[in-house]
Amino acid sequence: MPADAPAAVVRSARGTPPGSTRRLPRRPSPLVRHRGTPWLFLAPALVLYGLFLFVPLVRSVQFSFFDWDGLSATSTFVGLANYADVVADPRLRAAFGHALVLVGFFAVIPLLIGLPLAAVLDRARVRGLSMFRAIVFVPQVLAMVVVAVAWRQIYAPDGPLNGALRAIGLEQLTRAWLGDYTWTLPAVGVVGTWVQTGLVTVLLLAGMARVPREQYEAARLDGAGAFRELVSITVPAVRGEIAVALTLTIIASLKTFDLVYVTTGGGPGTSTTVPAFEVFQRAFRQGDVGSATAIAVVLTLVILALNVAVNRLVGDGGRDAR
Repeated sequence: MPADAPAAVVRSARGTPPGSTRRLPRRPSPLVRHRGTPWLFLAPALVLYGLFLFVPLVRSVQFSFFDWDGLSATSTFVGLANYADVVADPRLRAAFGHALVLVGFFAVIPLLIGLPLAAVLDRARVRGLSMFRAIVFVPQVLAMVVVAVAWRQIYAPDGPLNGALRAIGLEQLTRAWLGDYTWTLPAVGVVGTWVQTGLVTVLLLAGMARVPREQYEAARLDGAGAFRELVSITVPAVRGEIAVALTLTIIASLKTFDLVYVTTGGGPGTSTTVPAFEVFQRAFRQGDVGSATAIAVVLTLVILALNVAVNRLVGDGGRDAR
């Protein structure tokens, strides 16, 4: 093409229709192309994150090395003594043990219930499924204090649970559910199961909706039954959702405070104390902020460790499966 060819001919040769008046895109300005420009857009979010998340976390770690009542202007540096107390104090060890028991009720049991329930609902094409999703998700919407008050009434000696047991001839099973050293912690855990099962079911239903129906049809032609389809097709396909569900429910179980505070107050004795409840007790009732922050830091590390383990065991496998 000659060097002096008209501009319209040049644009036509590059794919633009002759006679088109569309302008070529302008080059971004030097400010937009500057390497630091993206950081300017991120700066407000980073500043807010630092002020409200990073700074309090660092201050909590700092307080954990001091003996401080939270009010006086002076404090005493004690090094790792508060952390040694977390390990040595049998009450605190028991609190972490209770939290791990609650992980079973808040995370494992809801998964065992939610997985087959979601599979049945997804495969059966139940009418009114959206309404069912809303109903099972209701406990997640309610404030935990409201849930705790309701279940405290259910567990009362003359409450609906004992009344139902008496009505069907099982009076020997009635008891003060929130006053029994053996049954109080499982009773609190059942409340967590009731709250978390809806969340797990809805998450798994969302994952199962992405599984192609042709996979189930092919498996059925090969003679696979419902259980084989669940194990070989459904579970690998929703491993990512299982990892998310376990992450959310494990965090909820380990930081439980309001449920224990309202239903049992940590009792009877110390049979239902959990780390978050001990943080409240030591910081606001005993005036031992250093010990409280040490417990909080250890609890944070436990939560991080458990969730890293869950995502390595379940989440990575789910990505591979997809």
